Amino acid sequence: MWKGVVSFGMVSIPIRLYNATESSAKVSFRQLCPEHRSPINYKRWCPEGEHEGKDRYVIIDDKDMDNIPLATAHSIDITEFVPSDDIEPGLYYNSAYYVEPEELGKKPYHLLRKALEATSRLAIAKIALRDREHLAALHSTNGVLLMNTLHWPDEIRSAEGLKGLEGEVKINPKELEMAKALIESLADTFDPSRYKDEYREAVMKVVQAKVEGEVIEAPPTPQPAKVMDLMEALRASVDAAKKQRASREKAQPAEAKRARRKAS
Repeated sequence: MWKGVVSFGMVSIPIRLYNATESSAKVSFRQLCPEHRSPINYKRWCPEGEHEGKDRYVIIDDKDMDNIPLATAHSIDITEFVPSDDIEPGLYYNSAYYVEPEELGKKPYHLLRKALEATSRLAIAKIALRDREHLAALHSTNGVLLMNTLHWPDEIRSAEGLKGLEGEVKINPKELEMAKALIESLADTFDPSRYKDEYREAVMKVVQAKVEGEVIEAPPTPQPAKVMDLMEALRASVDAAKKQRASREKAQPAEAKRARRKAS
């Protein structure tokens, strides 16, 4: 989806970018007129003159975009290297792209990748991608360079003003230990195959029910839990988590169990 070079110092690495993620099939909705049940279209309308606005178009093709006067349109110019934990992934990380070297760039590509691993650092750069310029971070993972576009600093909203964070809250040391025990009870290696997006399936059940004239009943709305002793709630949660983990491990194939013991 993008072809150019990664530059750091006097070294240039010819590369190609590929999307590292893709969106799963989603259900799309159209707005309908409540009276006629026909799709709603939007027009650019001038209420003062009671006429539809006219658009002016400038036709831009791929060749025009290839000539855009911006250095980052064809070059990922690394400006600095920062510690891997300097960037908060929950706030700054955006889209992910695999970086593939061209034949001539294989050696410097793997040199950069191994150097990033050895120093535990990220490469920070800028790149013009799609319809805007992005801040980006490159890092080594599983034998490949991965590039994440980053949010710009002015796109990050401050947490100041969140009322739930105001005031000091004292934590009982025993409650903290029990909370840590709960986390350990649920601790595991991340296996994304255990998770599934069930939203589309649920929407399709609603659609099918409407087609067949049936009624879908929503699950009961969770009620706010009664106020109870926090320590008791944590202890009950730990017991439940241990039973859940034992049940899950019992259902795993013998080979998976052996692999887990070996990894431990």
